Amino acid sequence: MNLSLYLLTVVIWGTTWIAIKLQMGEVAIPVSIAYRFGLAAVVLFAILLLSRRLQKLDGRAQMICLAQGLCLFCINFLCFYTASQWIPSGLIAVVFSTATLWNALNARIFFGQRIAPNVLAGGGLGLAGLALLFWPELSGHTASRETLMGLGLALLGTLCFSAGNILSSLQQKVGLKPLTTNAWGMLYGTLLLCAWCLVSGTPFAMEWNTRYVGSLLYLAIPGSVIGFTAYLTLVGRMGPERAAYCTVLFPVVALNISAFVEGYEWTAPALFGLLLVMAGNVLVFRKPKLAVAPAAEEARA
Repeated sequence: MNLSLYLLTVVIWGTTWIAIKLQMGEVAIPVSIAYRFGLAAVVLFAILLLSRRLQKLDGRAQMICLAQGLCLFCINFLCFYTASQWIPSGLIAVVFSTATLWNALNARIFFGQRIAPNVLAGGGLGLAGLALLFWPELSGHTASRETLMGLGLALLGTLCFSAGNILSSLQQKVGLKPLTTNAWGMLYGTLLLCAWCLVSGTPFAMEWNTRYVGSLLYLAIPGSVIGFTAYLTLVGRMGPERAAYCTVLFPVVALNISAFVEGYEWTAPALFGLLLVMAGNVLVFRKPKLAVAPAAEEARA
């Protein structure tokens, strides 16, 4: 079952990055995100009500859902959508794969879990790999500022995503299912985005064409309803650190799609950088060998 959830998450989230790119146009970014999660919330609540699986939440759980909506379904995607204007979608997916490191750091902050040396080493490899992947853009004078802004926003979005993982893990520890908490979180995220649009005077425009509507439906149903449910189910079963392992495979899918659709060009440093990022993520999940006690050694002898 876990393997099926892994593969489902990798395939769906490895392809949503290019769909986000297709959302860029006349509709403002916060409006597009509100449409996406508003539609996803309606679908989730309909499924839960028809199947009578909607769980009741107390005040504490609702507050966590509100925080989850802010992190996972609001700020997170504001960062990613904005970053996609300046850097290729495949590179955003690579930055997103550093969620493995952020999850380990957040587990230390919130749950007091010790950060193993392999996590620090994996983080170092990942950062070195990102530098190589972005080197062609960073070395150019014309696009360097926009590239740095896109990179910074992608990292901030990944940090918010990781915080949302921790919040979902807390909910599941008390028996709340991802379907219910996602429905409320997406609703809260949509309301926050709509409130921001009203305050800032952002118009609720719409593009009635195949590109926009098709990408919106893909992001709302497979990308949000199915993808987030599958991934956060893994978070509850395996913990945020191990669940984030599936993000190791996202860049492979996303960068190849980016090369085909956006004209992303592979270079030797970029390929080596991708290998470093993936190796760093794998290293994060490598369990350190336990020291064998002297008594046990004597018993073997």
